[in-house]
Formats: sequence, structure tokens, C-alpha cells
Amino acid sequence: MRRPERLNSDADHQAVELLQRLNAQHLEKYPGDANLAGRIASYELAGRMQTSVPKVMDLLGETESTLKSYGVDQGSELRREYAKNCILARRPIEKGVCVVQLFNGSDPSGGNGITNWDSHSDILKTHAMQAEIMDQPTAALIADMKQRGLLEHTLVVWATEFGRMPFLQANGTGRDHNPDAFTCFLAGAGVKKGFSYGESDEFGFKAAIDKLSVYDFNATLLHLMGLDHERLTFYHNGLERRLTNVHGQVIQTVLG
Repeated sequence: MRRPERLNSDADHQAVELLQRLNAQHLEKYPGDANLAGRIASYELAGRMQTSVPKVMDLLGETESTLKSYGVDQGSELRREYAKNCILARRPIEKGVCVVQLFNGSDPSGGNGITNWDSHSDILKTHAMQAEIMDQPTAALIADMKQRGLLEHTLVVWATEFGRMPFLQANGTGRDHNPDAFTCFLAGAGVKKGFSYGESDEFGFKAAIDKLSVYDFNATLLHLMGLDHERLTFYHNGLERRLTNVHGQVIQTVLG
């Protein structure tokens, strides 16, 4: 991401200008080639993104109180890394980036092969471990974005692909996947505050009240992003496909 020390800024700019001229000359040989024009535009965009990364990822401008609220110097190494990633997730949003994705789920213990929340064994230990990593930095990110006015125009989506079963597996310490009852939460632009929707049965085994599908969830997210899920399509295997297939309804009840 950083320019080699042997090159000064003038040499760097000259190299970029030369590359742009060569690309333009190549494009002139193939007028109307949208794929070539799109590929050149993509590389140029990637180059501009790379040159902006060092500034965006530099935490030296963050205040001591902000760093403390996220916990960048507290807990395990993975917790500190996740805390820094939460700050880095906020910074591109401030610069106008439309979508930022943030992951949490590394296993700080090592040795057992678990790299996420997929706790088929020793769920008390592994989930407690992951919650300790995620809790403070995630809460600080939402609070920080609210304080800066970013939540007014930003939707925060905390989501997973499945939950855990309400009963133990054969080894007696873990829980299997549960695709029929799990929790996601939304915060920020377009959704109600302090509101919950849907309930599982009394065992936490399956959704029972106000049951929703993943298609409904995705349709609602697209709606909040200003996109009609019934009109947004992509070409795949000879067909125009929808992200929600032929399913999905916007969950009007959760909208603010």
C-alpha cells in the first residue's frame, strides 16, 4: 500500500500517467468493447482505493477516549484486533463508502480448529470467548456512530446464517446448527428503536410467532437501501435472477 522508498512522488505519478496513456491507446483499438473499458475502470478504481487506504487506516487521529471506549488496548490480542477493526469500519463510512462488512469469529485459543461461533463442543467456553471479543467494540461502534450522526443515514446489520440448537449434542458440551430459530438485529437508519419482532417456541427450537424467512430479511435490507427486491436482478446461467428468488416480503412492522 505504501510507495517504495526508492521512488519519489513524481516518479510514482509519472508511472501512473504512463499506464493511463497505454490503457487509452489500447482501448482506442477496440472501440465499443465494454468489457475492456470496464476492466480498465475497475483497475483505476482499485488503484485510487489503494492510495487512500493508508490514510483511512491510520488510527493516530483518534482520541484517547475513543480508543478506550472501543477497548483497543484491552483483553486478548484478537479482541484488540477486532476493536481496531470496528474503528476502521467507521472510518470508510465517514468517507462516503456505501457498504462496509465487518467480521467477528476467530478462535483465540487455537488448537481446536474452531474459527467462528460454530460450537459443536464446549459451547460455554467458546461462546463466552467470542462474546468477550465482540461485546464492547461492537457496542462502542454503534454508540460512536450515533454520536457522530452517522446512524441517521447508515443501517447497521448484525446477522448470522444459523443459531444453535436448544439441546446438547452427543458429546454433551456443544450444540448443533439450528436454521429454524436465530436472532439478527438492525440499528440506525430506517428501523424502529428498542423493538423486537418474532418469537421462537418455548424451547427455542423453531420460530413460532411472526415467523420470517431469509428472503423477507433480505427484501427488507434492500428496501432500506432504496432498492426494490422484485426489480433488482442479475444475469446468471442464462436467467435474470433475483436475490430473493421468487420469495420475500418487506417487513413493514420493523420500519421506523
